[in-house]
Amino acid sequence: MNANQRLDKRDLILAKGAEVMTRRGYHGAGVQEIVQAAGVPKGSFYHYFASKEEFALQALQQVYGPRLQRYGQALANPALSPRARILGYYAELVEHFAQQEKLEYHCFIGSLSFEMAELSPTLGSEIDAILQRSADILQACLQQAQDAGELAANEDCRSLASFITSAWQGALTRLKVANNTCALEDFMQRLQRLLQA
Repeated sequence: MNANQRLDKRDLILAKGAEVMTRRGYHGAGVQEIVQAAGVPKGSFYHYFASKEEFALQALQQVYGPRLQRYGQALANPALSPRARILGYYAELVEHFAQQEKLEYHCFIGSLSFEMAELSPTLGSEIDAILQRSADILQACLQQAQDAGELAANEDCRSLASFITSAWQGALTRLKVANNTCALEDFMQRLQRLLQA
């Protein structure tokens, strides 16, 4: 087996295992279920990961690395004003959920944070770091909006970015609980009000 095949198998286990863990939670997702979803022998799991905790850590990095990259690109789009970038990004997400025939949302980072942040300091630190990177990306765009006169000059962009990031996570939790998009629509309404000069 060459290096690319080994990498492909590891990535497959991470991708399929993250889906299982997102649906069933950390404790509800056994190694056997993860490898069955990936279609690989159980020994393959322990070849790549020393433990389920290490698997979850690497899965977080694999899932959220590309997402943060896409978020950064969207919020740095020079074709739009900073305010339009932020509102457009979240509006597209809300529209995505609104168009789903069966409204479902499973948040990998949300599931792990509720279940494991206190039990595993390693996972808790990684989850916090991912959320902080998201807030940092947003803060940079908010500062550009402020420089462009789209946001009040006395606005604290760091605090606002932290608030918006946390509010979005909370809205996603309500989406899952209520099985409707009301919380997301409320989020968008308030976001538009927040991003006014």
